[in-house]
Amino acid sequence: MTCETSETAVARYSSPAGKLVRFFERSRNRWKAKSGQWKRTCKLLQNQTRAVEKSRAMWRTRAAAAERRAADLEREIAALKSGR
Repeated sequence: MTCETSETAVARYSSPAGKLVRFFERSRNRWKAKSGQWKRTCKLLQNQTRAVEKSRAMWRTRAAAAERRAADLEREIAALKSGR
């Protein structure tokens, strides 16, 4: 790979340098905007995923506690019925 000076790089293009600068600057700005949008979307999805996992863990814990409570109550009912 050879190193080009700015004059030889511009000489490769047939368009005026000012037009090329505007084109490349606009292209870079569009790319940066698109990249920034993807980063924001990715961050939003990561936050949503984290919130869903946290909520799911909380509900899983509550369900396990409810199942234990139901089993305790069933045992208590069975003990009361057998004690009659």
